[in-house]
Amino acid sequence: MKINNIDEFNTLKLSLEKAFKNQSKKIIVCGGTGCVANGALVIYEKFKMICEEKGLNVETILDLHDDSPDKLGLKKSGCHGFCEVGPLVRIEPSDYLYLRVKEEDCEEIIEKTIINNLPIERLMYKIGETVYASEESIPFYEKQSRIVLEHCGHIDAESILDYIAVDGYSAFIKALTTMSPEEICNCIIDSNLRGRGGAGFPAGLKWIQVLKNQADIKYVICNGDEGDPGAFMDRSIMEGDPHRVIEGMMIAALATGAREGYIYVRAEYPLAIERLSKAIEQAREYGLLGENILGTNFSFEIKINKGAGAFVCGEESALIASIEGERGMPRVKAKRPVEDGLWGKPTVVNNVETYANVFNIINRGSDWFKSIGTEKSSGTKAFALTGNVMNTGLIEVPMGATLRNVIFDIGGGIANNKRFKAVQIGGPSGGCLSEQHLDLPLDFDSLKSVGAMIGSGGMVVMDEDTCMVSVARFFLNFTQKESCGKCIPCREGTRRMLEILDKIIEGKGTLEDLDMLEELGDTILKTSLCGLGKTAPNPVLSSLKYFREEYISHVVDKKCPSKVCSKLKVIYIDEELCRGCSKCARVCPVGAISGKVKQPYVIDQAKCIKCDSCIGSCAFAAIKEA
Repeated sequence: MKINNIDEFNTLKLSLEKAFKNQSKKIIVCGGTGCVANGALVIYEKFKMICEEKGLNVETILDLHDDSPDKLGLKKSGCHGFCEVGPLVRIEPSDYLYLRVKEEDCEEIIEKTIINNLPIERLMYKIGETVYASEESIPFYEKQSRIVLEHCGHIDAESILDYIAVDGYSAFIKALTTMSPEEICNCIIDSNLRGRGGAGFPAGLKWIQVLKNQADIKYVICNGDEGDPGAFMDRSIMEGDPHRVIEGMMIAALATGAREGYIYVRAEYPLAIERLSKAIEQAREYGLLGENILGTNFSFEIKINKGAGAFVCGEESALIASIEGERGMPRVKAKRPVEDGLWGKPTVVNNVETYANVFNIINRGSDWFKSIGTEKSSGTKAFALTGNVMNTGLIEVPMGATLRNVIFDIGGGIANNKRFKAVQIGGPSGGCLSEQHLDLPLDFDSLKSVGAMIGSGGMVVMDEDTCMVSVARFFLNFTQKESCGKCIPCREGTRRMLEILDKIIEGKGTLEDLDMLEELGDTILKTSLCGLGKTAPNPVLSSLKYFREEYISHVVDKKCPSKVCSKLKVIYIDEELCRGCSKCARVCPVGAISGKVKQPYVIDQAKCIKCDSCIGSCAFAAIKEA
């Protein structure tokens, strides 16, 4: 069904809004990657089968030709965010959220909740004896400000009809019909929207520079190459609200004079690729992409480019090289992409979340956007909250919220009643922050001032049992392996730093090694070619700064305070508890344990390989770690 002009779009929009309201009840099954992996699609099909068997007026796609009210909508949404308790099922209009739903629960949900309007408390979120019936009342959601994620978990992620019914593409229509390219750019500039991909560069400045650069063709690129371990913000937006991303790119194209756009998505995101592809096809079918969109002289097309999984391709010049068919390696930036981008033409590159913010800025105005967040970091930010925290998942908070807000209010505090120790923020290129930073505002400038960064939004919480030296090594090992190798500081410098960390973890480190780590890290930061190298040492440098006593313990005392580094463990036998049964000596693979039966045994520390076999064999708990 092609829409030929603005009037036809507005007519369709009114019809879809009515059809959406006629679905007086809705069953919304989370169709994000996490819930799908736990069987959400099976649950969706089960609901569909039960509804049909009971003769319920169920509607999986908005029907413009059926005006009957009191229909039951059955939808597959994007990620609700509360991934650890999925599969999730939301019931509207009661706003019940059912957790860990199984196939056998579907019949009860239909009978009790859909037909008889009764809640099922055993499927609801609880803290102690308190039952949280509605999704919005659950502390995990109540403390958030879901603006970019507002549709994720509430509409059919695979339907352009649902998207238009909730005001989708209205910002594009407004920009197309009432704003000049300069006005669009100035609106984004005035909003102080900073790129959500890591560096926080003002998005509107990129747009207006591309607008001013004359060329026969210009490009808009969406960077969906989200490679940080534990990060899934962009993936969830692409899966849950793909049309919001497409609309943001269309407005960027209007603002800059671009006619072609690319969404660069890593191939490890098959569901995101599938839903983006479907959304692009739907937009073409309805006349919102292609030639002479809605009967105007504006033409724009979007293609999807699958990345092969190289972390360095998250850097814009490496990403551009990859789209061009070359090896994904960063370029020396004599000129920036706004001047010399894709195939040498002016190019806007922003990430998924940045484009997803454009809709509300155009519709609600730059002043509204600036009213959220801080003076220099407007709006909200999505984070992937993972690690040793009670509630893990996808969250969204205003810029300027504190780590304490996120970890203890939304995250519910540290799991297993452990003590908070650190948080790694900004992915492998971010920094490790300590308890002293819990009240630090989460914005671009505050985090940069303490050696960390927002990055794409990964946030890994660590408890008291975490070894910070091992954590630093883990992240540096990742970035060292992902280095493209083009520049010596990153290629060789990170390798040398990794070798030093290996020495320290094995108990062979010295105080001089700590000085060398800082010297190497500083050199890599200053001399690397691209953003990967310039931030790769951050986990090491920040952990050295805020957890130096742990490094000292490793190199001076030859002990790991958290007892994580196996080479630094000391296993000994408590003479008072040992019964001399000899079982430990018999299981030791290297003959490190000796003694006489019915007398305390001893461990030769020079021979011990710390395999823990003896600990598991002792029936008297006499063998311990120091």
